[in-house]
Amino acid sequence: MEERVLVLDGNQRAALAAVRSLGSQGLWISVGESTDTSLSGCSRYCRSNEYYHDPYESPRQFFDDLCRIIENNKITFLLPITEATTYAVLRYKSELPESVTLPFPDTDQVEMIANKNRLFQLALENGVPIPESIFCNGRQEGLDAISSVTRYPIVLKPSKSRILHDSYIEPTSVMVVYSREQAEHALKQHSFFKSPFTIQSFIEGKGQGVFALYDRGRPVCFFAHRRLREKPPEGGVSVLCESAPVPENLKKYAQTLLGAAAWHGVAMVEFRVTPQGEPYLMEINPRFWGSLQLAIDSGVDFPYWLYQITTGKELGNLPTQTHRRVRWLLGDLDRLYLVLKAPFSRYSLWSKLRAIMSFLKPNSKTRHEVNRLKDFRPFVHELKQYLKSLGSGR
Repeated sequence: MEERVLVLDGNQRAALAAVRSLGSQGLWISVGESTDTSLSGCSRYCRSNEYYHDPYESPRQFFDDLCRIIENNKITFLLPITEATTYAVLRYKSELPESVTLPFPDTDQVEMIANKNRLFQLALENGVPIPESIFCNGRQEGLDAISSVTRYPIVLKPSKSRILHDSYIEPTSVMVVYSREQAEHALKQHSFFKSPFTIQSFIEGKGQGVFALYDRGRPVCFFAHRRLREKPPEGGVSVLCESAPVPENLKKYAQTLLGAAAWHGVAMVEFRVTPQGEPYLMEINPRFWGSLQLAIDSGVDFPYWLYQITTGKELGNLPTQTHRRVRWLLGDLDRLYLVLKAPFSRYSLWSKLRAIMSFLKPNSKTRHEVNRLKDFRPFVHELKQYLKSLGSGR
């Protein structure tokens, strides 16, 4: 039986990286998205473009569409990329055909690390440092707890980045508040605080992540990167990054947590590290990350290795990791625009000139994340969408 892969969330850059990784190994690849065309669907490695209903609007309809796509294309391996499609698939996974393999452990194990309230409790049990935390089951518990908080700012952190309801998926957001009045207003204003969340002390420092692949509780590989430029410039999505050594202390904590959860699949373990070098756990995401292409270019082929271990194939000897840089060109262009339009009180004339020069003359060893000569159509698609958004006054 031919092995056939369906990659979901085709407009994500991580999906494009996965399609290129798996397709270059000769696998038959289909791409699904809730739009008629998608970034990954334009890849030379995509054999079939499929449409499904937006999981945010109707998880059930999305899953029904997914089952139809699986049956029509004889799919054997299903790869969700975002939390929304992952949670919807896991809710109804008992209805999937037996011939379909998912790259996840049991739903309870996913909940153990994806649910931040449960994750922080797991961290406390295993000696992994977290910010001072108050666990709340809902809005009223949070309002009661805030009365005892004396130091601000604090962080209001929903237990899930996406909350799966029966008829829709609700996005949430982590909120930093600077007073009791702001905290009370946020809790009353946002409906997602009806669900469990955590109140945490604010940690000064920088974010650092460890990316991992696990095979049924056993670590396969780890990866880390260094963000060189971000959008927005003050901190956000990486637009230029390079591979970096994995910090041993962060790796140890990641191993502790993923081992305790008997994890299988990929995971992005996020920490905040203080200026004194003290790390605090922020979250774990059971999915691929935006800079996935950098890992693949560095010799750490997460998508293909995930496919192999999940389908019972031997990995053999893994290649040695090499140093690489990857640039998201249009994201970097957006960043340059934000720097240039910012007031001189934030960026001096010299800072703006340096930003222009570094944009126009990147490191000669830097590879582009989307635009690649051997698979150029995704960049054409991305550029069209970018120009369209400019025309609509985004």
